Formats: sequence, C-alpha cells, structure tokens
Amino acid sequence: MGSLAFRVALAPPLVGRSSRHGARISGARYRLSRCCFSSQSAMASAALEIELIPCLKDNYAYLLRDASSGAIGVVDPSTAQPVIEALERRGLKLTHIINTHHHWDHTGGNADLKKRYGAQAREFFFFFLLSSFLLRRTKLYLIVAPPGDGIPGIDVPLKDGDTWMLGEHAMKVIGTPGHTRGHVSYYFADSRAVFTGDTLFSIGCGRLFEGSAQQMWSSLSKLAALPDETRVFCGHEYTLSNAKFAMTIEPNNPALNSHFEKVKQLRDSGLATIPSSVGEEKKFNPFLRPASREIRRSLNLSDDASDSDVFAAVRKAKDRA
Repeated sequence: MGSLAFRVALAPPLVGRSSRHGARISGARYRLSRCCFSSQSAMASAALEIELIPCLKDNYAYLLRDASSGAIGVVDPSTAQPVIEALERRGLKLTHIINTHHHWDHTGGNADLKKRYGAQAREFFFFFLLSSFLLRRTKLYLIVAPPGDGIPGIDVPLKDGDTWMLGEHAMKVIGTPGHTRGHVSYYFADSRAVFTGDTLFSIGCGRLFEGSAQQMWSSLSKLAALPDETRVFCGHEYTLSNAKFAMTIEPNNPALNSHFEKVKQLRDSGLATIPSSVGEEKKFNPFLRPASREIRRSLNLSDDASDSDVFAAVRKAKDRA
C-alpha cells in the first residue's frame, strides 16, 4: 500500500471569470484547481496523480494521471472548459472520461471533450530498413461509464464487479445505485482512493432520485466496507451544509463537532474539504451511523429499528432540512 502525499500549488486569483461568490472565491477556485493529490507505491515507479477541478457552483471533477503509461482520465466533468484548462496548464492530452452516473452536472463536458480530444490519430512506423511504413490507427479517447444509466456514447461499459485498467492502475467498479438506478463508484486500491459521485458525500449522501432507501443503504454499506484509509473523492462541495444538518441529530458527537470546526476554517479560506476518508466518514457521517442511539432518539426511532429504516429516516429528515 502506497503512502499518500499532498501537494498544493498556490496561484494568484483568476482574473476575468465571473463567479456567484465574488472575486475572492473566484481566486480560491483557481487555487483549488491547482491542488494535486498523489499516491506513490513502493511497488510502482509511477504514481496515480489525482487533481481536483472545481466546476459550476459546487461540483468537483477529478483529473487522473498515470505517468508511466500516459493515460489521462477525468471523472465526472460537469463542463469541458475547466478540464481543458487543467490539461493545458500541465501539457497533457485527455485519453479517457469516467462517469459515475448520467446527471448533466457529471456528464455535461463529455461531448465537448470527446470532440476536442477524440480524433483518430495516424502513426507511421519505419519497419526495419524497408521503404514502407506501417499505418496504425489508435483510438485516443474512450468514454468509460455504467451502461444502465443512459449515458450516450459509451465506449467501455462497466458494471458492478468489473475491473478496468487506467494505465497501470486497476480500477474496480462498485455498483452503488440509489441516487440513480445505474450509479457506480470507482475504487483504486493501490492509490487508496474511491470516486463516489453522488452516492457518498462528506458527512452526507445523495438524494434518492431513482432508487430506494434500501438500495442506497446497501450501496453506502459497500463503500463503508472499504479500508478506513481510503480517500473519498465525491462529486460536490456540500460538506459545510451537511455538517450543520448532522449536528441537529447528533449534536454530542465529538468527532463531528471537531470536524465541523475544521470544515468552517477550510471554507472560510476558500479551500476544499475533499477528500475525506472512509474511516472519518464512519465517525461523523449520520448516513453511515444508524447504530447511533443519539440519532435514533433524535428521530424517535426505537432500538429495534433496522439500519435501513434508520437510514431512510435520516434521509427524509435531510430532505426536509
């Protein structure tokens, strides 16, 4: 298991970009896009690099790079331009897009990115001393996504239990329906990273637009079973509002109270609260804590209520908040 290191490169505010949050947050968004997380393994010469890319109001896309193979993937691009800027800043060319589910704010950049980077390339190779050339067509770009979620243009359909290689890094597909019927999450064991889309948020989970509470609880249970050190890269910056809700139903949770202060400081500085970890989420995410007596009392649930029923009650309470 590789050690996880963080690299932060600060930059001046981005000039000329409009923002609902004003100039100060506009600059912070640029700094966030320069925040790069890398995982290095003693067994591999190259690291899987993970760069957070803010999109729209509160979405996050993630740029993944396997330096050894040159494979470059992006997870859930809401729009193309922030991804293009991140690629051009580093002199990279996109090879894959990886979607967790079909919602527009996770796939909105697909078409433009495929148009820009998806042309067929012709590569000529001199064959020994002969005066002929070998023509090879290489597909440079693939859409990798769950086939059951209605995402157009999929080149590599992936389902629960599949393993797909991004360069030299194995990506395991975990079926996580609930938010949508076909939602999946992607787990890189060697990089201790899971991309959860809109299933698991920091101190929260996604709304049940297409699935049932039972489905979502089953999906969250799969993610909670990953190693505690697994970093959770989710699709939105909802952590502060999620924490405020969590404190209404479990106000005496010391881990939650401590993390709430950390989250406020990060957001006040215009910084991301992502990634968290599976181990941390199990300590303060109310959607992963159905055994909490305080949560049960807050929601008037008995000790006999099933974990799935407690989860459903927490979800309903959050929907009303």
